[in-house]
Amino acid sequence: MSSHKTVRRITAPGIAARKGGEPIVALTSYHAHTAKLADPHVDLLLVGDSVGMVLYGHGSTIPVTLEMMIVHGKVVAAATEHALVVVDMPFGSYEESPQQAFRNAARVMKETGCGAVKLEGGARMAETIRFLTGRGIPVMAHVGLTPQSVNALGGFFVQGREEAQWAAIEEDARAVAEAGAFCVVVEAVAEPLAARLTKSCPIPTIGIGASAACDGQILVMEDMLGLNPKPPKFVKTYAALGAAIESAIAGYSAEVKARAFPGPEHVYGMKKS
Repeated sequence: MSSHKTVRRITAPGIAARKGGEPIVALTSYHAHTAKLADPHVDLLLVGDSVGMVLYGHGSTIPVTLEMMIVHGKVVAAATEHALVVVDMPFGSYEESPQQAFRNAARVMKETGCGAVKLEGGARMAETIRFLTGRGIPVMAHVGLTPQSVNALGGFFVQGREEAQWAAIEEDARAVAEAGAFCVVVEAVAEPLAARLTKSCPIPTIGIGASAACDGQILVMEDMLGLNPKPPKFVKTYAALGAAIESAIAGYSAEVKARAFPGPEHVYGMKKS
């Protein structure tokens, strides 16, 4: 009899069922090796369109294409077996109509093997979310600061600082929940509002730069690992990998220049003739 243990992958309904329960642990991932390392420790891996800024050096997520998301989504899904893999729908791939959103979301799920997609926007996207979920595509929503709207917002700013702004954001969260989203990212929202949203929203809230009272938290992996020299102010860094990598490269460079780099007899155990 085989002793191989089958790992059951977390699903969108499984995340939805965590409302008010054990906090949901989520991170972004864009490549196989980090996905594999994170998989045993997280509930959800988001292949975020932040890949455009983190890996491609863009100033925003706007230039990210559907093809880019599919490439990175495929490798993350293939490298994991436990976490729910969610792939971001990039700017321009879903806003035109529910039908456009379905065509592109269906392609993402078919070609990557992911378990859900994420799209930005609240009440204005409710019809699209309802269209997708009604056709078998689980949707993770995103309200508050929506990075794909950076040009309209005028920058990356905390939302809901003034109580007068709360009603619109609360309506966004209510609308996406009613439309069938299984959870909602709440980004860069003033803490009292984020806590209020979590209390009133029937689906899990996953905070990023919001309240510790959210049902879960998500960070960009490179930010929390110390690979971003200028991470957002709300990010706690759990490692200093940027400095460690730079030090390692400097050491390698110095050895090469000093002709002290280990030869094949050292690396492979080969004997000198």
